[in-house]
Amino acid sequence: MDRRFDRWRASYASDPANSKGRRYPELNSPTRSEFQRDRDRIIHSTAFRRLKHKTQVFVFHEGDHFRTRLTHTIEVAQIARSIARALGLDEDLAEALALSHDLGHTPFGHTGEDVLNECLQTYGGFDHNAQALRIVTRLERRYPDFDGLNLTWETLEGLVKHNGPLVDTLGNPLPKYLKSGIPNDILIEDSVNHLELGSFAGPEAQVAALADDIAYNTHDIDDGLRAGMLSLPQLSTIPYIREILEEVQHKWPNLEESRVVHELTRRLITRFVEGVIQEGNRRLAAFKGRSVDAIRAANAPVIAFNDELEIADKDIKSFLFANMYRNINVMRVRAQAESVLRDLYSSFISNSGLLPIDWQLRLKDADERAKAYHIADYIAGMTDRFALEEHRRLFDVTPDLR
Repeated sequence: MDRRFDRWRASYASDPANSKGRRYPELNSPTRSEFQRDRDRIIHSTAFRRLKHKTQVFVFHEGDHFRTRLTHTIEVAQIARSIARALGLDEDLAEALALSHDLGHTPFGHTGEDVLNECLQTYGGFDHNAQALRIVTRLERRYPDFDGLNLTWETLEGLVKHNGPLVDTLGNPLPKYLKSGIPNDILIEDSVNHLELGSFAGPEAQVAALADDIAYNTHDIDDGLRAGMLSLPQLSTIPYIREILEEVQHKWPNLEESRVVHELTRRLITRFVEGVIQEGNRRLAAFKGRSVDAIRAANAPVIAFNDELEIADKDIKSFLFANMYRNINVMRVRAQAESVLRDLYSSFISNSGLLPIDWQLRLKDADERAKAYHIADYIAGMTDRFALEEHRRLFDVTPDLR
């Protein structure tokens, strides 16, 4: 058993020395644990680099200081590492999962996912988690011996199940997938690697999921204020945020607004992170001396918000949905982005000769379903800028997304 990379970790942490391995066996690295190798492969992937030019909420030309998928992902990874370290979990696995959680996102944020899901409804729809799995198991073509990144079982499991089980104890899809069914790419991987779709993921994946919530809640507030779509008085209608703003005002009565905003987001992150650590320690106490498999078999997550943070999280999400994600300016850009991606899909599905040569060659002998998903792969992998460039190449008029 390889113990060169042991650090202090709890019994219920995922242990790289006890990994269930990779689909294609490889020799151990002399310098890195198996989860470190996963993290590094994700960082060096093409899909990871493309996150730099993919929308979080605001498209790339609206300002250099707004979050992109890449900066959001880096922030999630930082929060995930902090929580994992405090709970005695494997930081490298938590980081790998945080870094990979958005690899399957399309250009123009959730707008692109909605469009591709609509276009692929006949064949089962489009799901960004399934697309991330597709990327790391098939679409990345870097290694001579296999397609994908050949990640460990633990990373694949966490990527698929970081938001919880996909099926019930009888194998029936849970509500999210009740209508569309479990995405085919997940079923294919499960048939090979048995990802235990009816159980929770390990604790590191649960950490990454909450780190994602913490990051996008707090930083969408920051971006919304920067864009002028939100105001501090508006945010004060959220009790949890009002309390923080009152603390800041009491301590620094004449503080300039930019510093107030930073102090607000800083304190929000700190309180949520510390709350998750406290609640995590409370729930994990029942698993002392037990293995990570006991956490997978539990009937509830072990990493979660406490009751106060659960209410605050819902209040913040509801506020952002109503005041930012459905802001008239955001919706206008969303509508324009939808038309761009629908046009691209329609063009490629009707004439695959418009695809690059290497993408055309991979369509040889493909049936209609495979062709549709192949085109979705091409579109989903685009950055915002490239999607607009492709539209300009194919159409006389392209929206400027403003």
